[in-house]
Amino acid sequence: MIDVVVVGGGASGLIAAILSKNKNNRVTILERNNICGKKILMTGNGRCNYWNSNQDISHYHSSNKELLLEFFSDNISDKVLPFFERLGIVSKIKNGYYYPYSNQAISIRDALVSEAQKKNIEIRNNFLVEDIEKVNNKFIVSSNSQKIECDIVILATGSKASPKTGSDGIGYKLAKSFNHTIIDILPSLVQLKGKDPFFKEWEGIRSEVEVSLYENETFIKKEIGEIQLTNYGISGICIFNVSGLVAKGLKQGKKEVIKINFLPFLNEKNPKLWFSEQEQLTNNLTIEELVNGFLNNKLTKVILNEAKIDGSKFWRNLSDIDKEILIKSLISFEVKITDTNSFDQAQVCSGGISLSEINLQTMESKLVDNLYIIGELLDVDGDCGGYNLGFAWMSAIKAGNKIGEAK
Repeated sequence: MIDVVVVGGGASGLIAAILSKNKNNRVTILERNNICGKKILMTGNGRCNYWNSNQDISHYHSSNKELLLEFFSDNISDKVLPFFERLGIVSKIKNGYYYPYSNQAISIRDALVSEAQKKNIEIRNNFLVEDIEKVNNKFIVSSNSQKIECDIVILATGSKASPKTGSDGIGYKLAKSFNHTIIDILPSLVQLKGKDPFFKEWEGIRSEVEVSLYENETFIKKEIGEIQLTNYGISGICIFNVSGLVAKGLKQGKKEVIKINFLPFLNEKNPKLWFSEQEQLTNNLTIEELVNGFLNNKLTKVILNEAKIDGSKFWRNLSDIDKEILIKSLISFEVKITDTNSFDQAQVCSGGISLSEINLQTMESKLVDNLYIIGELLDVDGDCGGYNLGFAWMSAIKAGNKIGEAK
């Protein structure tokens, strides 16, 4: 009998355990919380966006893109949906985003836990692994009061994001004890902070925008979606999707600026011409009234104040210079980013265990035989939209299949 211990009963750990179990393998999950899958229950605001039909690699990020390509080279993404279908999960698909038809994350969590129980996988909750060592080809997994001996260890502890779910970074310490390299761990899918005084004026406003990230005045990435304006800076999915890059840039001492286009609906139309047409179309509206036609009035005041434009004037009476200043403020409003929110608010982390030290077809460590590392612990993070759970499932399937299929 081969003993397999999975450290962490979250998204990746549950799937790896299920697929590792066969008649020759005895599988145990060690979970520090009182239940497995606690973080799954929080995803997608409790609805669990567990997959996305658009699996373009551009939605995944790592410090080593070539190795990320290698991870996807075996069409692993094709194996995820069939796995969940076999568990009885019926999906609800919206714009390529997959949710359980129940609209409840607990459906995903319960299906995984139920399958593990059916396979007679032992689940030990409230078990905090503090140390792992390898002695004579056996692993000794230790808590403060217990020791478990096993043949195979799967590290699936999660990252440092959302520590209230039990992800406190212990997995990095365990991997480092086996000489694995840890790429800088930083918050990702997180809100961005600045120091501009107008933040208190626009707090609570939401707006559909286009945001562009500039690093040392060089364009890096563009996102479209809803932005949430806060008393410390900016939030929203489009901000989350650039936040990992911002965190890395700030760590390197780079100047990070978000430019917001509040007129994305114009597409390629000339903004100056559009304002002229709006003025002719409407009933003698002032600049402030025109802008209030598409922005929250509190946001209008912020933009006009920053641009130093008198909102009581009419578009036709503005000088050419003032027209240019106003247009720039509306299509390229600058927010200087000084920090991100903490790991407490982050959904995931960027950085982690270097992919160069992992066999990316099996997820086995290249440094230690029979040690597997999966999920958020690795130097991979994804955009919002099911990508981080997607990577957790895919890496777990690779590890679980390798261990489960071994004779």
